[in-house]
Amino acid sequence: MKLVRLFIFCAVLAFLACNSSKPAAHASEVQSTAPDSASDIGLTPQQIDGAMNAALKVDPQRAWEFVKQFVATGSRPLGSAGHKRAEDYIHAHLRGDQVEDDSFTQDTPTGKFPVHNIIAKYPGKNPGIVVFLSHYETNIWLPKTFVGANDGGSSTGLLLEFARLLRAQVKNGPMDGYSVWLVFDDGEEAMQREWANDSLYGTTHLAQKWQQEGTAKQIKAVLLADMIGDADLNLERDHNSSARLQAIAYAAAEHYGYQSHLYARDTEIQDDHLPFARIGIPVMDFIDLDYGYNNSFHHTPEDTLDKLSPKSLEISGDVMLGTLALLDAGAK
Repeated sequence: MKLVRLFIFCAVLAFLACNSSKPAAHASEVQSTAPDSASDIGLTPQQIDGAMNAALKVDPQRAWEFVKQFVATGSRPLGSAGHKRAEDYIHAHLRGDQVEDDSFTQDTPTGKFPVHNIIAKYPGKNPGIVVFLSHYETNIWLPKTFVGANDGGSSTGLLLEFARLLRAQVKNGPMDGYSVWLVFDDGEEAMQREWANDSLYGTTHLAQKWQQEGTAKQIKAVLLADMIGDADLNLERDHNSSARLQAIAYAAAEHYGYQSHLYARDTEIQDDHLPFARIGIPVMDFIDLDYGYNNSFHHTPEDTLDKLSPKSLEISGDVMLGTLALLDAGAK
């Protein structure tokens, strides 16, 4: 679960306190304004247009096939056969790429479990790394009928589509711009129903490792995708994300006419981006945490493919890749 605080008028808060179905969060919302200036990111309008016109764009149908096939691996909690199927599926679709496995054993409130972060690396000509991130496992305490189509499935499929695009870019040598790493992280979900202090196992380990190795100093941004397939897509403005990265993402969305899908709600989200923020890396969480009426599909067996849309994958993916293009443009 992603822990979130949303800021609203007291009357609305009181109403939702009686009606929220989320076990450890307050489900509420407030209308928010767009960034003061989408071009207030250190680039001219001409530079923004040039970068965006050259940006990679997802094929929504290919992304949708990745999502469907990945979700077909079934429930995938730590230590399960489904988890091994999911892990094998990711590796199979990264075959031939530069892949690093960050594997370790994690103590949890319910025992020791193997955790496997999978990292695919695509070299760029500029010094520095942009990381795209998605968790892929599901909750151990939910029924086996829970397949996490949106929560873990949509973002994993999207990153596999990114891998397809990046693979083509590096076929003849390093890309123009930063290196890109795709991290399929593990152990985001809590082993028990209380999420605080029992979650983010994979990213906490990876952030500590990167800090100790000195890798963290090379990372320009960590861009997290989570629950981005909802057919009724509205990506949150997260108070734990970098305001500059959110402005860059908004500029990318404006270029495509997608700005109505961003920032209708102000939130404060605890998710896989936090361990990296704590060691000083700029982060942004691309997430829609209003999944079904009053978030009623989140962490239930109702999180199924029929609630998702290839168009939402396209919007989320193009905005994320547009953010990468604008970060590259800012480094020139």
